[in-house]
Amino acid sequence: MPSPLADPVKLPCGLVLPNRLSKAAMAELMAKTNHPTNSLTDAYEQWSDGGWGSILTGNIQVDVDHMGSPFDPALHNEYKDAEKNADLVAQWKKYADACQKHGTPAIAQICHPGRQSFRVAGRRGMFAQTLAPSAVPINLGDGYIERFIGCLAWTTPKEMTSQDVERVIGQFVDTARLMADAGFSGIELHGAHGYLIDQFLNEKTNLRTDKYGGTPTKRARFVLEILTQTRKVVPPTFCIGIKLNSADHSSATFEETMTQIALLSEAGIDFMEISGGSYENPAMMGYAKTPSARTAAREAFFLEFSKEVRTRHPGLVLMLTGGFRSRAGAEAAVRDGACDLVGIGRPAAVDPKFPRLLLDESVEDERACLPLNKAPVPWYTRFLPAYLIGAGAESVSSLMLWLRVGLTFWQTYYAAQIQRLAKGLIAFAPPL
Repeated sequence: MPSPLADPVKLPCGLVLPNRLSKAAMAELMAKTNHPTNSLTDAYEQWSDGGWGSILTGNIQVDVDHMGSPFDPALHNEYKDAEKNADLVAQWKKYADACQKHGTPAIAQICHPGRQSFRVAGRRGMFAQTLAPSAVPINLGDGYIERFIGCLAWTTPKEMTSQDVERVIGQFVDTARLMADAGFSGIELHGAHGYLIDQFLNEKTNLRTDKYGGTPTKRARFVLEILTQTRKVVPPTFCIGIKLNSADHSSATFEETMTQIALLSEAGIDFMEISGGSYENPAMMGYAKTPSARTAAREAFFLEFSKEVRTRHPGLVLMLTGGFRSRAGAEAAVRDGACDLVGIGRPAAVDPKFPRLLLDESVEDERACLPLNKAPVPWYTRFLPAYLIGAGAESVSSLMLWLRVGLTFWQTYYAAQIQRLAKGLIAFAPPL
């Protein structure tokens, strides 16, 4: 019997994804000049031939002054159009073409880190303030080590003025136009993991009293304006998705989150990816400070939240990302109605052709999987809180970039595997 994972999925914009398996976004740490590089395109050529239904890129930053990591590709200046910025479009087209070389639609994840931009990530300077909806600093915990790391890694954010808000909205729209002109099939707005869009949506980080804060609807205005303005300047068949948090919303704010999801659904989002966590609580790596017993017992990290969204919005195309390692787990999520698309991250960094294994009917369910152990960590991390250690080792754009003494960053495990793929080398899973 054919796997439901092999079913095509048609998005509202008309884009057809050939199957339900999506290579999830992972930062690659290969854009040393903050432009797409040959190494980056070489890595994506590996995934383009992997049998994926869609490929999501790692973070593409909308402002080179405010970066998630020092080695993300980014928009450097205001984007005019394909004619006035022909060289820039050609550079990004090479990236888009590599992703889609074998026909798989590629979706560019665009992002602004807001207050989570590291001191050395971006061209604003080590002591310049980050931007945020409100001047709420990152809080890793009350211990001396956590507070020291927080001060070392980040500055206190500046509350964005109305002019700042308008400028950043324009940067998102410009980046989306550039991605469309370069030939990508769509964009995904990164509204999860504690980045800027998530900061606007969340009442803990958005204390504003103007039109961008104060109620769930007003807190959603920032992302809704990005979505509305982007729709006006990209082709109608260009996909616009969004990644949203689930893990950092309490029962007290659950209905507020559902209100915001309803607004996004009404605005015509093409798909919604459910993920979760932030640097303060890295649930996207399976290291939430207080994971529920039910969630821990399942393969997908955010299954319950996704199923609730599906109940309320049956027509919304949902992607669920986080923790999938097997055909059985992915099929169960689809058959339970939790999602339409299954996002796969870390296994994709180890085996770029993982979908071929999952979709091969001759392979038994027991063998259609890729179990992964926790990534190894340096010896000195024994002195750090456990959830920070794990998140840093697993993540390819994380706090652990800051924890190496010396002139270079510690290469996180899965970033190193992606870089092996770019060189045509075999990637390795962490030893079991």
